[in-house]
Amino acid sequence: MDIKEAILRFLEYCELDRNLALRTVKMYGYYLDFFKKWLLKSTNSTSFPVEKIDENIVRQFRLYISHQYKNPFKGDLKRQTQNYFLVALRSLFRFLIKEKLTVISPEVIELGKTRDRNIKFLQPEDLERLFNVVDTSEIIGLRDRAILEVLFSTGLRVSEMVALNRDQINFQTGEFGVIGKGGKARVVFLSKHAKDRLQRYFQKRDDPYHALFIRYSGPKAPEGLTDEKLRLSVRSVERSIDKYRKKAGILFRIGPHVLRHSYATDLLSHGADLRSVQEMLGHKNISTTQIYTHVTNYRLREIHEKFHSGNK
Repeated sequence: MDIKEAILRFLEYCELDRNLALRTVKMYGYYLDFFKKWLLKSTNSTSFPVEKIDENIVRQFRLYISHQYKNPFKGDLKRQTQNYFLVALRSLFRFLIKEKLTVISPEVIELGKTRDRNIKFLQPEDLERLFNVVDTSEIIGLRDRAILEVLFSTGLRVSEMVALNRDQINFQTGEFGVIGKGGKARVVFLSKHAKDRLQRYFQKRDDPYHALFIRYSGPKAPEGLTDEKLRLSVRSVERSIDKYRKKAGILFRIGPHVLRHSYATDLLSHGADLRSVQEMLGHKNISTTQIYTHVTNYRLREIHEKFHSGNK
């Protein structure tokens, strides 16, 4: 089977049979298309059978993305990003084996060892400055303050938050369900501050639109505005947070995911167990949640000071 047909059939399988999120399917398509273009160019051919892809070809591809390729915007690829390409290839070959093709075993494609991630999160005083710098005298400010509070209160991914509708929010219980990565359902919780800020925002809204957060600027569609055309975008939230970050005097660049990191760090530093935080973040594996443990190590200082004999 030609590499082009193999990739197409794999992506159809991801969308129709595995019912993966459209964004996930697109990312698989990006990584595999990148590999296909490299393969055809390096072999000086217009087609290439997947059965002939061997360990040496995979190794040459790894060397290319590690030493030669530079992203036009971000430069050298980080080891974690390189692994995304390899994960996509593994998934492709697992599918092809399932389809009874004789191809390279996915297990021989080893992922590169990555260093511990440098997690960015905000200290309580930084969070307070970020929240308080928002001018809530107008509806845009009420919306933006509510966005910040909701992100920090729930740990939602920004894509999950902007997809919410008003009728999904239960102010009485302060909780609601979301569907996250891989179609995984979970419950998230609103803090008292988040509920208060959302209610203030809702009280100022007199529109009929269902989206939880809507935009108040930008182009107006000639055929009329619908819920989806007015729904606030991920990019708009990112720009907004960066604007308030600068106003608050926070020197390092932050985005919505930093508030998710801050949410997890806040829970762990106040005694929450890792399994509970895993559930609330919607992580499939506990190993993903463990990236946060090293940022809460200041609790170990308290233990050391309390129990080490040298401090007596």
